Amino acid sequence: MTKRIFLILAVLWFSHTYAQKINYTLSFPNINHHEASISVTASGIPAGKATFRMSRSSPGRYATHEFGKNVYDVKAFDQTGASIPINRIDGDVYEVPKQNGTVRVDYTLYAAWADGTYSGVDPASIHLNMPSAMMWIKGFDKAPITVTFNIPAGKNWTIATQLKPTDDPLTFTAPGLQYLMDCPTKIGNLHWKKWNITNPDGKGYEFRLALEAETTDTVAGSFAAKIKRLVEEEQAVFGETPAYDYGTYTFIASINLYVEGDGMEHRNSTMISLPFNFTGTNDQLEVFAHEFFHNWNVERIRPKTLEPFNFEKSNMSNELWCAEGFTQYYGELLLCRSGLKPIDGLMGSLTGLIYSKEIAAGAKRYSPVEVSRNAVFVDAGVSIDRTNYPNMYSSYYPYGGATALALDLSLRSKFQLTLDDYMTALWKRFGKTEIAYTVPGLEEVLADVTHDKTFAADFFTRYVNGHESFDYAPLLEKAGLRLKKQNPGKAWLGQVQYEEGTTKISSNTIINTPLYNAGLDFNDVIVQIDSKLVARPADINEIIATHKPGDVINIHYKHRDENKTASLTLAENPGLAVVTFEQAGLPVTNEMKTFRNSWLGTKVNRQ
Repeated sequence: MTKRIFLILAVLWFSHTYAQKINYTLSFPNINHHEASISVTASGIPAGKATFRMSRSSPGRYATHEFGKNVYDVKAFDQTGASIPINRIDGDVYEVPKQNGTVRVDYTLYAAWADGTYSGVDPASIHLNMPSAMMWIKGFDKAPITVTFNIPAGKNWTIATQLKPTDDPLTFTAPGLQYLMDCPTKIGNLHWKKWNITNPDGKGYEFRLALEAETTDTVAGSFAAKIKRLVEEEQAVFGETPAYDYGTYTFIASINLYVEGDGMEHRNSTMISLPFNFTGTNDQLEVFAHEFFHNWNVERIRPKTLEPFNFEKSNMSNELWCAEGFTQYYGELLLCRSGLKPIDGLMGSLTGLIYSKEIAAGAKRYSPVEVSRNAVFVDAGVSIDRTNYPNMYSSYYPYGGATALALDLSLRSKFQLTLDDYMTALWKRFGKTEIAYTVPGLEEVLADVTHDKTFAADFFTRYVNGHESFDYAPLLEKAGLRLKKQNPGKAWLGQVQYEEGTTKISSNTIINTPLYNAGLDFNDVIVQIDSKLVARPADINEIIATHKPGDVINIHYKHRDENKTASLTLAENPGLAVVTFEQAGLPVTNEMKTFRNSWLGTKVNRQ
């Protein structure tokens, strides 16, 4: 091919691509019954067949979903408005067999589940997660997009979104499909609060809270001030906020009884829904701390396994222990640093993290990398059959958080470094450059930060790619914190749940616990222990309380219609608790106070 021909073809290709446009119009004529009428028009596309579809996954969610189930009355039209054929070729895929370069598809969306994954259309407000709402045309991911929202007549509503605004307050744009799908949108009676944050380079960004809640302007303002405090504390970890695409970051928050509980991070915003009455108290801030940390860790410091995001199926990831787990750790830590969570309250959070790594059966058998891969099934995935997750899975949120805690304490004790130093290095290498990372890449950065390849390789071998136990106790003591057994010397049957008011086991029994080793599992009914009849869980607890670990007892149970007897060896309750030395009545040295303040104290000069 000659250079001239190549240039001509390149110009033709560019002109053709540039002419392609996607336009969405959303209207709500049947809002009382949770329906939206949506039109998507594709123009400038090659004549012939065109395929439209609904997504099966959503940014920030890692499991597969069936958004196509809530789409119906699908019709197609040409540029004159004349009806043309459209065929449903799969559950969520529609094909226009023939079109001449412009085609419009209209459909009805039913939306009645307002959270970070799904959508909700209601006379009180409109709540949109784009993958659950927007049908898209295959093959034109880069085409520029315009979205127009037709607000119902008589509604003095405002629109909260990270879509780019235009001169028309009802019309917004996106550079392509990936960005559109990452743009949650809330339309309703919103309390707006705004503030500015400046980075060390002098560039400032506007932060916005768009709050759907029954509250006063004063209380909303006080709540926004707390969020600002969190933003500043999280900025201090990395030294700067990201350069937001259109100069703004938006907290889209619904805190009321009419949404479902969720928090979902996005590139320049987060969608938070809490099904509680709004109080503006600190306990409603935890999800804000977690989701905002994501605008560094996962939105920009991004696993390669999530790039590009596939809307037709879920992306399996090896790195969610870092993307979600480290974020889980920092969400709790930064609340404490911000003064929004007392140190005593943090102890319960640290206990939960350590439990997930040291006690949970899945973490004793599988690595953080391995459990991350299960997100394609567990991250709000929907199934009705029973799984064995209690024995082979530990959530990558607290498991990863426990790994972050282990690394933070190790860096502080061995190198006089911190996890903040490591996260900043990840930001500089992978976040600001937006180069997707892998697990080996994370190890390389740890080696660079510590100047110790042996330490980095050992940590990743044992605690990231492996599942060894970590000795938290001596490192926590440096901060005047004590890791102790919660019920030392107490006999224990195993972690188990019963059907309410009965002794019928409703949960999987856990591997290597007394009940599991004795052969009992879900749906078995415990009838006698130590030849004593039991009818309630309290009866079981009373009998076990008279024994000590190591005692061997007889247990009679019914499996389906068969009466069985087993010999069961009681164990010690493995429960743990993290408490401060003050709570334990132990002296706190100046060295402990210094370590604790360096770890848990604010990093922001608020003078």
